[in-house]
Amino acid sequence: MRTSLQKNHFMQTHHFKAVSYQTLKPGPRLLVLGAVHGNETSGTKGILRVLAEIEAQALSLVAGSVTFVPITNPLAYERGQRVGDRNLNRNLAPSAEPREFEDHIANWLCPLMARHDVLLDLHSFQAVGRAFVMVGPENNADSLEPFAQSQAEVALALRLGVGRFVDGWLSTYAVGVARRRAAIGSVSSREQQLDTDPRYGVGTTEYMRSVGGYALTLECGQHNDPQAPEVAYRAILNTLAHLGHIDAPEPQAATNIEALRIYDVIDKAHELDQFCRPWSSFDPLQAGDLIGTRHDGTPVRAETPGYILFPNAKAGVGHEWFYLAKANPRLSGV
Repeated sequence: MRTSLQKNHFMQTHHFKAVSYQTLKPGPRLLVLGAVHGNETSGTKGILRVLAEIEAQALSLVAGSVTFVPITNPLAYERGQRVGDRNLNRNLAPSAEPREFEDHIANWLCPLMARHDVLLDLHSFQAVGRAFVMVGPENNADSLEPFAQSQAEVALALRLGVGRFVDGWLSTYAVGVARRRAAIGSVSSREQQLDTDPRYGVGTTEYMRSVGGYALTLECGQHNDPQAPEVAYRAILNTLAHLGHIDAPEPQAATNIEALRIYDVIDKAHELDQFCRPWSSFDPLQAGDLIGTRHDGTPVRAETPGYILFPNAKAGVGHEWFYLAKANPRLSGV
């Protein structure tokens, strides 16, 4: 954790930057984010490419407004790492008493999101794999994540240029946080307070939905995949076309969708917990398959057929080690 002096110096020498365009014709208000995690730069590169085309008048906006944030977390980006003081994409909400640098970002970013209708958040991931989009829940009036714009959200997701869809994020986090609180017992440290907060699963897209918009997280590929910035760039253009921001044909909707639902998250309980082999997101699992071994030799096995997502061999103790997903019939009729 940085000292107060270091924090003050950073606040005095850095700033948050958003580039906004407002047209004369009514239309949706779109927000595009890059580098919410500082080492995920494909979105930044895609955004900068689109900005250059707009400034060179090679791309013209004809309706609505668009705001681009190439670098959402400048501290993490400067350091080339996932986080600054903590994960910006967890526990995301304005703070009356900001403690970590990400709290300052939230106090700027959350009002910005509330002024927009649609969010496209561009990410990448650690393990090798192909791009996919995280979508929100189906329309519901539940207390966890009430939502009424599923149809519009899925329509946009189908036009980002990827064919793999994943949902179930926030409901899975609720299960994970409850399990984490039970394991920790008495919460003492600031890190434990954050990790056991019921809002732990709220990131950019969840916050955007909570203030009346709809939102997608596009995982553009592995961090260093040279094609990931191209995925981000094409997704931005497709979004602009679909929402009517640019005069371009409607992007073709994806077909042969692979739809999955996350249903569980498994934390790393000890620094010596280890996987039985290098896993990649979306590797299939059969019931009984060995996934890893706890430090005391206890095997960790798949209980049902499905897939492993976001395996992180470098996860810290008490943090997400991997996720489990299963086939999702939600988009089977698309």
